[in-house]
Amino acid sequence: MVYLVSWNVNGIRAVMNKGFIESVKEMNPDVLCLQETKAHPDQVDHQLKELGYDYEYWNSAEKKGYSGTAIFSKIKPLNVEYGLGFEKHDNEGRVITAEFDDYYLVTVYTPNSKRALERLEERTKEWDVLFLAKMKELEKTKPVIFCGDLNVAHTEQDIKNAQGNKTTKTKPGSAGFTDAERAGFDRIVEAGFIDTFRFVYPNEIKYSWWSYMGRARANNVGWRIDYFCASESLKDKIEDAAIHNEVMGSDHCPVGLKLK
Repeated sequence: MVYLVSWNVNGIRAVMNKGFIESVKEMNPDVLCLQETKAHPDQVDHQLKELGYDYEYWNSAEKKGYSGTAIFSKIKPLNVEYGLGFEKHDNEGRVITAEFDDYYLVTVYTPNSKRALERLEERTKEWDVLFLAKMKELEKTKPVIFCGDLNVAHTEQDIKNAQGNKTTKTKPGSAGFTDAERAGFDRIVEAGFIDTFRFVYPNEIKYSWWSYMGRARANNVGWRIDYFCASESLKDKIEDAAIHNEVMGSDHCPVGLKLK
């Protein structure tokens, strides 16, 4: 059994002071994938080594205190690559690909379209296309698991207030729930990738992100925007999926995937 966990920590230095190490110890993943680390490795106290995470890989944004991803693993990867191969996107440190014996594991922090949707076209017409093409290219070699903050609630089941956030004739919709972003996730599914939480729990309502505004988390007014997606060929190896909404410290909670 292998347990994988993904978590948008919204600043690893901040979450270190909010029970991060204790939470990781409790979940005890074999591989921990992080997004929005907002740090370079020399800025962080590397306490995870004490928990057996001997292998760590960072892809930090050029811009200080922004974006960034990391992978901490108890299992040594065969190979690790950074980015998508497109400089415009790669300078934000959004992707790390770790190759293991039976699959590629990718941590990804998808660009946010922003409140006024000024980044919507770039995100949906460039990023989504490039990222999916990269996953399909990897899949030619072996199965792929990608995880992280995909910055989209796929269906109305994945958001508390669908009516107030979706695209209509009179408004474009909220970032993360526009028709264009949701269509991007449709294409992920159409390309043969499984939304593992929805595969295991087709009807369960659970969220992975809550606004800091209006006591959203206390009232569970949330969005499910953090995912583990897996190649169809791994379907029979999916043992369980988790959304650890009891874990605090970030505006996102960790999500998990258990493989046979």
